[in-house]
Amino acid sequence: MCRMHPDYSQGTIHVVDASRAVGVVSDLLNVGAKLAFVEKNRQEQTQIREDYEGGLTRKLIPYEEARRRRVEIDPHPALVAKPEFMGVRVLDDIPLGEIVPYIDWTPFFHTWEFRGVFPAILEKPDIGEAARELYENALSLINDIVDKKLLRARAVYGFFPANSEGDDVIIYKDDSREEERVRVHTLRQQQTKRDGQGYLALADFVAPVGSGLNDHIGAFAVTAGHGVEELVSRFEKDHDDYNAIMAKALADRLAEALAEKLHEEARSESGFGKDERLHKADLIRERYRGIRPAPGYPASPDHTEKATLFRLLDAEKNTCISLTETFAMLPAASVSGFYFNHPEARYFSVGKIGEDQVADYARRKSLTQVEVERWLGPYLGYQPKA
Repeated sequence: MCRMHPDYSQGTIHVVDASRAVGVVSDLLNVGAKLAFVEKNRQEQTQIREDYEGGLTRKLIPYEEARRRRVEIDPHPALVAKPEFMGVRVLDDIPLGEIVPYIDWTPFFHTWEFRGVFPAILEKPDIGEAARELYENALSLINDIVDKKLLRARAVYGFFPANSEGDDVIIYKDDSREEERVRVHTLRQQQTKRDGQGYLALADFVAPVGSGLNDHIGAFAVTAGHGVEELVSRFEKDHDDYNAIMAKALADRLAEALAEKLHEEARSESGFGKDERLHKADLIRERYRGIRPAPGYPASPDHTEKATLFRLLDAEKNTCISLTETFAMLPAASVSGFYFNHPEARYFSVGKIGEDQVADYARRKSLTQVEVERWLGPYLGYQPKA
């Protein structure tokens, strides 16, 4: 294992994105705060290394046993969603004013290192005044963005006939279900659980081949990032770093809000969402049927599955979102994922997986085991040979 950090005398700081750099740089430039900040960071990194090493010794059950002990999902035909249409729909130049009400502001404050839940954070004794000022500045800029159409929002989504086969989801070319179009590969939990608990994979939420049920899966890709680089450049040219960071943060919030809004429409078009009577706070708390997991996140940790998603939706053509060689989306203010509509579908973390599952997954994806290990490095429950 690489142990470079303990051999380096200075602090090494990893910042998730540029919007979080302000607080870090401020601490590093403050002589009184720097030593405590660097020491706290060093302790956190030590804990991360120890947690990683501990993860390699966590007990995993054999992959085949995990598959046998999969979570049994109710296969009743009435629980299978029937979308109003099959195929893809493109939404171009979506009015930004329709998206703003769906913004979850809590992560916006986290971006600026303000801890708390919106709107209660605005009244916190220690940070309330600063939080209110930040919020007012955000509203001012977002109103400007909406009024002057400084950003452009686009989306593509669709529904497709599908059934599961093992830990894969087969998406068919049409509702005859005779020809496979693409295959979505999912990973299954292997970390030991208490007796009676099942081991989940996303494929469990789709009716299996041979069940007699004609199930479906949805997919989406949205962006609110077209125009953000021009807006940021304008601020940077005026040496206004504050609003440059603010613009990126708001574009991210608009993209997430658009994903929320589109999911609401998708649930309605799948039938079961027509009877929803949910407030915006209920949407933020995900008090609805179905999930929209994204490749690269805990329930679907393999970023390479974005390539399948983008082929399915022809997302680059339909939204002008592109994928980098490491499967990051550009513009960065973009969100993509799948819709799983079964009422028992829920988010979970795959956690650590064993070499037996990695070998099987590599075979299913027609990749080498080394390639899969490279993409799934943080989830490996063993030390790979390569």
